[in-house]
Amino acid sequence: MSEIKNKNILITGGARGLGKAMGQIALARGANLIIWDVDKDSLDATFAEFSKYGKVQTYHIDISDSKKCAEIFALTKQNCGNIDILINNAAVAVGKYFCEHTSDDIAQMIDVNLLASMNIARLILPDMIEQNSGHICNISSCAGLIGSPKMSVYAASKWAILGWSESLNVEMKRLKKNIKITSILPYYMNTDMFKSVESTVPILDSEKLAGSVISAIEKNLSTLGMPWSMRRIRLLQAVLPRKIFDFFLDKFFGIYRAAESFKTP
Repeated sequence: MSEIKNKNILITGGARGLGKAMGQIALARGANLIIWDVDKDSLDATFAEFSKYGKVQTYHIDISDSKKCAEIFALTKQNCGNIDILINNAAVAVGKYFCEHTSDDIAQMIDVNLLASMNIARLILPDMIEQNSGHICNISSCAGLIGSPKMSVYAASKWAILGWSESLNVEMKRLKKNIKITSILPYYMNTDMFKSVESTVPILDSEKLAGSVISAIEKNLSTLGMPWSMRRIRLLQAVLPRKIFDFFLDKFFGIYRAAESFKTP
């Protein structure tokens, strides 16, 4: 089990949505909460709300700026000490067919959703390795398993996060380090990012999902897919011919149609 109480837990994109919900639960369980977020107004509002319940530090940062990340990490470490638990949660999404994407669209999603998570983990890992303890939780997506219309670049970033996260998990085991890696694969959730989505599969409640993520960290789960039906995707991909798999996702589950309804926030 990974202990939450009295641990320094850093959540990127922690001022709104799923990140904020996870932070609230972590505080309730006695964690020292550190939030990095690009939205200054939401960051200030969350600090004002959360500081009544426990130890909270907030830092305004665009995590796609690797140099700034290094600076803010040094400041965070100076103020708070080593990070015990990192939740790479911050993400952006642009809902377009691939032929409609600009190079800026692509760069933004890869920079924020993938490269920033890797760079932040790279900054934090040396301390975790030295103390031989720590936990990194990467929020991927069911889009990291399923290619969907209007989600191609977002899906690419989430596939990459999942591959990196699972490789990192194996590496820590090979190095015999007590550092746990958890990959989270949620379906669409009721946050501002996905408010336009219309889905046959129920939209996840971000507060309930947040509780599941924190529990997955505490239980040292390597992977958690939500809802439960998403945990069968890899099996279905392995046993079904592609045409039948696509039929089930489109006509039965309606996942492809849900992706079509997605609009950039």
